[in-house]
Amino acid sequence: MACKLMPLWSKGHIRKAQALVSLGKCEEALREYLVVITLDPASKLAKKKAQKILSDLLAPVTDQVHNRILDCTSLLSFRNKIKGGILNTSTSSCNTTTSSKSYKDYKNIASHEKLTSSPTLSEPKTDCLFETMACGEKKGEDQVDLNVCHPTVIDRSVFLKRRRSSSEDSQVDSSDTCKRSKSQVTQNEGATSWSAVLSDLIDPADLECSLCMRLFYEPVTTPCGHTFCLKCLERCLDHNPKCPLCKMELEEYLAESKYNKTVLMENLICKYLPIELMDRQKANAEEIADLSNLNKNVPIFVCTMAFPTVPCPLHIFEPCYRLMIRRCMEMGTKQFGMCLSDNLKGFADYGSLLEIRNVEFFADGRSVVDTVGIRRFKVIEHHQRDGYNTADIEYLEDVKVEVVAEKELQSLHDAVYDQALIWVNSLKAEQKERIVEHFGHMPDKDSEPQASPNGPSWCWWLLAVLPLEGRAQLPFLALTSLKDRLSGIRRVLLFMSRNRSSR
Repeated sequence: MACKLMPLWSKGHIRKAQALVSLGKCEEALREYLVVITLDPASKLAKKKAQKILSDLLAPVTDQVHNRILDCTSLLSFRNKIKGGILNTSTSSCNTTTSSKSYKDYKNIASHEKLTSSPTLSEPKTDCLFETMACGEKKGEDQVDLNVCHPTVIDRSVFLKRRRSSSEDSQVDSSDTCKRSKSQVTQNEGATSWSAVLSDLIDPADLECSLCMRLFYEPVTTPCGHTFCLKCLERCLDHNPKCPLCKMELEEYLAESKYNKTVLMENLICKYLPIELMDRQKANAEEIADLSNLNKNVPIFVCTMAFPTVPCPLHIFEPCYRLMIRRCMEMGTKQFGMCLSDNLKGFADYGSLLEIRNVEFFADGRSVVDTVGIRRFKVIEHHQRDGYNTADIEYLEDVKVEVVAEKELQSLHDAVYDQALIWVNSLKAEQKERIVEHFGHMPDKDSEPQASPNGPSWCWWLLAVLPLEGRAQLPFLALTSLKDRLSGIRRVLLFMSRNRSSR
């Protein structure tokens, strides 16, 4: 389906080919790998896999292992003939008839040859060079490669040694230091060349997360042995506490919430894929910068009304909001918006910015988040990201009145506060206890009503406590005039007192 929707997506064809190989459909898999090579000629993985399938189809491995071993013995006898011709040595124990003997007979002949043709004390050390030259000359005629000879032959030619005389021992002792330094240099050069070979063999696609299809970043390994990016695994466990690949239960792993990074995988990526790792780190830094912006793409929790300075405890259980809260904590902002739902736009045009004070996680991934309102905002543009809502916002502040109207505002502020205090004191003891448990005590009257850009905190506490629907509370949040807000609260209190007196 993915290949039909995106026919030019090379990775989709690779995944399809891998699935076909596991199903035993090698020819169809080869066709997919050829498509990948056409789309991406630089794909090492596709070339390697296609070459392997072709070799399996065109040159299958035979089951006659003994026959293959006898071919090596014939090469050994052939090499002995060449050696005898050049060095004029008799090796009567080795002849060409070994090719028709069993593997046990070959082992006996090889061991006998090792004894009869072992160098004497007087043989010069250059004998092994003549042996190598002999094999090399014959290779030029009959295209026989020395590298395919039996290991016993290679051992004799490479590791052949002669005894040193006592006069030579003193010379060797004086040159030990030079030999050690040369050997160390050789080892370092070998390690460097080996690292270069490994770098050429490693394909970045082999170290990709199977969830995000990008290079592993902060890799973690589950108890079942599968490796993922830390953030990718957390998002999957938000939806289902099982391994995304093998579906093994990971409830205990989720309950512990201890995701230890796989250090070996991190070191391999750092050593052999430094350029790809830098690109991955750059992309992650851009994502963090985008998520840390508190003016654009601000995460929005669509639930209830929230007000500045008023506590707002939340129970988080939906996967999208688990991700949202986790990102707010990881980014360090610890802030997100709260808006009412809207049937047309998804959420209302006005809301409050909440700050996380504490998060308590449960074993099943749920959490209780203690937040408090800090600012008001107006939504400029609605967005969505990874399943939750986001918005571009601008913050609201009360417009301060002039000196002439300040006294009138102060008297209105004091009168409405006294009226609110009377209404709160008229509530039943049980109601007061619940209000205090959820929202805290009523704040004291502000000596300077215009000191805060959000206005007096007791106004917001009272709006949260009053038995009003969210749609009735929303206009108060949008007001930037403290006088209009106080007048509206006064009308609500008068309406509440009249209803109570009529009862």
